[in-house]
This record gives sequence, structure tokens and C-alpha cells, in this order.
Amino acid sequence: MASTAAEITGLLQRWGTGDVSARDEIIPLMYEQLRELAHRRLQHAAGESSLNTTGLVHEAYMRLARGASPDLPDRAHFLALAAEVMRNLLVDRARARLAVKRGGGQMTVPIEEAISVPDANPQMVTELDDALERLEHFSPRQAQLLLHHFFGGLSLDESATALGISVATVKRELRSARAWLALELRGEPIR
Repeated sequence: MASTAAEITGLLQRWGTGDVSARDEIIPLMYEQLRELAHRRLQHAAGESSLNTTGLVHEAYMRLARGASPDLPDRAHFLALAAEVMRNLLVDRARARLAVKRGGGQMTVPIEEAISVPDANPQMVTELDDALERLEHFSPRQAQLLLHHFFGGLSLDESATALGISVATVKRELRSARAWLALELRGEPIR
């Protein structure tokens, strides 16, 4: 289902004014892009196997639907918001798994779900999220760029548009953010 940038922008503006029917029109128009975003996001979610691409898109939509009407001027801003919502969903799931692993929140899990969850490392997801929160305190733009580019799958141009900066600035800030994150996590740099 092809749609123009003007059509998406118009729907985003209507959604921003509280028109929920516009929100419901955007999702089908952007569904394939949201699936690609979710797929890339799941590739970076260490140990997350209990949620597939479609499930992540649907859970993100539910969170977007419950939230306030956002002020999103264009497609790049919408994708950046969707990437952040997906990241938050995956971090919440990782934190919940860690809580259960430590003995808290014990609950009954159907055997089908228990079998589908392999030995995972949700600690890595939460450590990365914590590092991004620390980065956000002293360089919010670099944290946003990491979210957009690595976890949201936005192109350099889309990230530049979403933040109102040049592509050269995006490249420079991403290099700096990657170096900081590598030192912070004491691991290999993100490529």
C-alpha cells in the first residue's frame, strides 16, 4: 500500500490534534516499515525470543494507542517514536525476566511459553538501557541518535531530519556516542 509523505504528514498532524482515526490509518500505511523496524530491533535484543516481529509491532501499537496524541511532524519522527516504544517494550520484558530469575514475581507460565524461551541474557539488555540512560544525562542528542540509528534502523538522513541537524553532524555524533558506549560497557564497539 503506497502512500505519499504528504499523506503520512497529514495523518500525523490529525493524530496530534487527537484524531484517533488518523492514528488507526497510519499503522496500515506504515506497517511494513514498522515490521522492518521491529525486525532490526529484535536483532539487537539479546536473548529475546518470546516475541516475534509481528508481536512487537502489535505491542508497540497498543502502547502508542494508550498514550497521549504525540506531536509528530513527519515520518522520520514517527519512526523514531516507534523505535523508542519498541526499545522500552523489550527493556521492560528483559527487566521482568531478571526479576523472575531473582525469585520475584513468580507466576504460572504455560508450558508452550516456557519451552519457547531459551537460555537468554536479559542482563545485557538492561545494562545497555542503563548505559543509554546515563548517556542521555550528558548528551541527549547522542543517546537519541543511538536509538534512531542502531535500535530504530533509521538512516542517517532520517535521523538528521528527525533531530533537525546535518548528516555530517549525525555521523560525528554517532562516532562519539559509539566510542563512549564501548568504553561504558567495556566491550566491543557497536558497528
